[in-house]
Amino acid sequence: MKTIRLKWNLLALSMMSMTLGLFTSCNEDDPAPDPNIVQVAAANSNFSTLVTAVQSAGLAETLSGTGPFTVFAPTNDAFNKFLTANSLTAAQLLASDGLDEILTYHVVGASVPSSAVAAGKVTSVSGDPFYVSVAPNNDIWINGNAKITATDISASNGIIHALDYVITPPTQSIAQIAIASTTAAQPEFTQLVAALVRTNLAGALTGGFDDNLTVFAPTDAAFRNLYAALGVTSVDQIPLETLTSVLQYHVVPARAFSQDLRQGASLPTLLTGKNLTVNLSALKINDSGLVPAALNIHATNGVIHVIDKVLLPI
Repeated sequence: MKTIRLKWNLLALSMMSMTLGLFTSCNEDDPAPDPNIVQVAAANSNFSTLVTAVQSAGLAETLSGTGPFTVFAPTNDAFNKFLTANSLTAAQLLASDGLDEILTYHVVGASVPSSAVAAGKVTSVSGDPFYVSVAPNNDIWINGNAKITATDISASNGIIHALDYVITPPTQSIAQIAIASTTAAQPEFTQLVAALVRTNLAGALTGGFDDNLTVFAPTDAAFRNLYAALGVTSVDQIPLETLTSVLQYHVVPARAFSQDLRQGASLPTLLTGKNLTVNLSALKINDSGLVPAALNIHATNGVIHVIDKVLLPI
């Protein structure tokens, strides 16, 4: 009897061992999949607004796909700042027709770790390019107004880099932005536009993403100070050739955001043989002050930096 019971116990232990081995084998063969970009973002409370927006735009399935993708992901604070700046509510943004275009503008169809992020033009999934700048302190910025605050958040189908602002593609050229400003609630650039019209240079400041210009744009007050110094009352009283040269001296044939500027740099202008000097420590271009609140005004064909004095080639 004892022999039979012993054999039965050995058989039971053997079957239990086989069962445990089977489960162990299954677990080893079928490990839990790593979370994808949408799942990683959903697990991070700082991206809850982004996840809601992705779901509202019907992009969750796409961003859960094979990829690879790199998502430059605005945090909740980034969305809040964007909504405030544009007088929008979250509900209005989520219901907007262009939500999917805004979101896909933050996505690149490749895996781009922070070590591979370099200054220059990047084509987004939306089809529109955005522009990466590396500041002197090595901070990475997009379109001059959104900084990367966290990098290399890994997912099974790509990478997430966190942004402190929502980026949107520009829709107007430099000329269009300047002209629109002349009829704003607080008009600006009325004298600059008058000068561009008189010299027939407005057309040179139109264009798309393939054109790259930086315009240091004097305020109306800067032009009025120039008139007083010259003893005139308007651009019409400045010799045409002189006015043309002055305007060309304000244009750099490159798309240079403020983060791209370097102390002591010499910037070539459209006025042949005449360069501008950058003084970051004093926040100046030559002897003209950059207006801190009016830098990196992004246009389809470049960027505008507002200055407080008209630059004169000498």
